[in-house]
Amino acid sequence: MLSPTYLPFAAEVHPQARPAARLTWDSRQADPETAFVALPGEQMHGNAFVEQALERGAPFVLTDLNVPRAVRVTDARAALFTWATAERGHNPLVVGITGSVGKTTAKSYAAAALDAHFMPVFNTLPAIACFLLEFGRSGSPLVVEMGIDRPGEMRELVDLVRPDVGVITSIGAAHLEALGSVAGVAREKGVILEAARRLVSPQAAEWFADVDTYGFEGASFAGQHLTVNAEGASFTFGDVPVNLPHASRVQAEAAVLGLALAKQAGLDLTRAAERLSGVSVPGGRYRVLAGRFTVIDDTYNASPLSMKAALEALGTFGGRKISVLGQMLELGEDERAMHAEVGTLARQHADLTYGVGPFAELLGEWAFTSVPPLLDALRAEVRDGDVILVKASRGISWTPEKRLAEGVGLDSVVDALLELRADPVWTGKK
Repeated sequence: MLSPTYLPFAAEVHPQARPAARLTWDSRQADPETAFVALPGEQMHGNAFVEQALERGAPFVLTDLNVPRAVRVTDARAALFTWATAERGHNPLVVGITGSVGKTTAKSYAAAALDAHFMPVFNTLPAIACFLLEFGRSGSPLVVEMGIDRPGEMRELVDLVRPDVGVITSIGAAHLEALGSVAGVAREKGVILEAARRLVSPQAAEWFADVDTYGFEGASFAGQHLTVNAEGASFTFGDVPVNLPHASRVQAEAAVLGLALAKQAGLDLTRAAERLSGVSVPGGRYRVLAGRFTVIDDTYNASPLSMKAALEALGTFGGRKISVLGQMLELGEDERAMHAEVGTLARQHADLTYGVGPFAELLGEWAFTSVPPLLDALRAEVRDGDVILVKASRGISWTPEKRLAEGVGLDSVVDALLELRADPVWTGKK
């Protein structure tokens, strides 16, 4: 429990303030077990929602206002981070994971292998601080996804999380509008390797000398006998067999990471492998949705590196292969060339290629400016036995032009394809 009586910072504590199980920055999540911290926001200050949090039963509110159940401080954000850092200090194993692509997948597999608490998808600094407060004293390992999109952000994250193990899944062209170059990406993300123990994928190893690697051929912690097909991935780690339903090579590499971490932590690897077989990654991150025709939902985000991995995975399937690709954001001045390279890969791995939005003609032989006509074309073309990869960036770019072009998102394409597949009237194109 988080007691407002024992705090690592100076505060004026209202006599009605009560201990809480957790802390949130979202007043809608406040309840009798969840306290509220009033943080400054881009549009509004959290102080505007203090009364709402109190009405919902929050045990206390961390704020500078003089209200019932207040833990009054001068700077709620600074107090939150100070408290989170103190609670994190009670945990013996915290793993921090970053990378241009694959962070969430790696986090899911690492947490399963370690039987750890892990960050949900939303991973801002305040969210991580609240996570550390809730689970710092849990006794279980913690796995924290640490994504960045601006210079200096990893420094802030490392200072807060202080990971015992720093992991980099990949280094590639992502957020280049802010980070400048792939070398800039490596420099910023490399701050996580200040951790006492460090692991990087073989792809990232070219940027960092003398760091242990995980993966397959030639890695410091290596899986053996990898097989990837439409049913999933299988391999061995030492003498432990690992089977991952509907997984790609990227997910198999994440499973090796989890087993490497479990081995370092002295855990039973057979049990760790059993937990890995049940991992389900969040929506939009290479989810294989099997049926009359198979849809691969990889719509959460996209970069040249993740596009390449997804297209190579598509190539392992039998049946007719279809790629449906959209714009990759924040690639800087070389974005056209990068989209052209992805389009070339698509034509190598897919039988039919579709592009939508800016650069559609580079991404696919069939090009569409928006989603509705794309859907009409897919509905007319798809048939039983097809395998359809749907992938694009869904984040909001910085310029109004790209914001308008990208705003629909290709998750709607996945939904429409699944609806078509479930339609009892649809018989499938012959």
